[in-house]
Amino acid sequence: MNRMMKASAVVALSIFSLVGCQTPTQDVKQEKAKEVALSEQQVMADVWFQTAGESKALYYQGYNIGKMKLDEALKKKTQKKPAIVLDLDETVLDNSPYQAMTVKEGKGYPYKWDDWIQAAKAEALPGAVPFLQYANEKGVSIYYISNRKQKNQLEATIKNMKNLGIPQADTDHVLLQSENEKGKDERRKKVTADREIVLFFGDNLSDFQAFDQKNVKDRNQAVDKVRSSFGDKFIVFPNPMYGDWESAVYQYDLKKSDADKDKARKDALRIFEYNK
Repeated sequence: MNRMMKASAVVALSIFSLVGCQTPTQDVKQEKAKEVALSEQQVMADVWFQTAGESKALYYQGYNIGKMKLDEALKKKTQKKPAIVLDLDETVLDNSPYQAMTVKEGKGYPYKWDDWIQAAKAEALPGAVPFLQYANEKGVSIYYISNRKQKNQLEATIKNMKNLGIPQADTDHVLLQSENEKGKDERRKKVTADREIVLFFGDNLSDFQAFDQKNVKDRNQAVDKVRSSFGDKFIVFPNPMYGDWESAVYQYDLKKSDADKDKARKDALRIFEYNK
């Protein structure tokens, strides 16, 4: 090869490098870098829920208030037998190990959700079991209204609850979601047919009443309207990991792509604007 040909080859190689021509492997790596890993965004929520003393304190606080309010309610005469209604997940049962698994696997709900339920390994949340045993000793009817599935998750759910010493864990009191059922209103109505519900416990506004399918603004306005009920008849627990609060950000369109969900999350932020 003469000098001119060598020089031409060097120039061609330099141009090839400058334009950034890439191998298929490099293209794939770049595309993956652009993907939005929503499971990674959940890490801080899971870490807070599992490790923060503040999280534990809020559960103790909720159940302590619940005990005081229950005592007050029992001093009053009711036409029907008093009852309390609780959600299960992130109210009585701790599913954060499942949430952490989805982060590790880079997956999202409902990946392996049924496997987790069938394992019946959820632990009780702080303060839940002592409070429920106290309510049971007082002769209060306890109903667990959860959107776990009646068809295939009832037996494992009851097994998990009994293993933890949770009272009234039976088919009369554990009311899971039937096929084609939306929300919890029908099951609440079933309870109120012959019981007076004196307290509701949940980590999601839909565990109470009149909050289903509302957008972000309407949910917050609805909370303002019944603010005197919180800490009185409604006991709310913390759940930064998931819930209707997240679905509302997506306008309840859970089929959105991860990129669209990521955008919706960031668009929902109120941002401090400063002069650069």
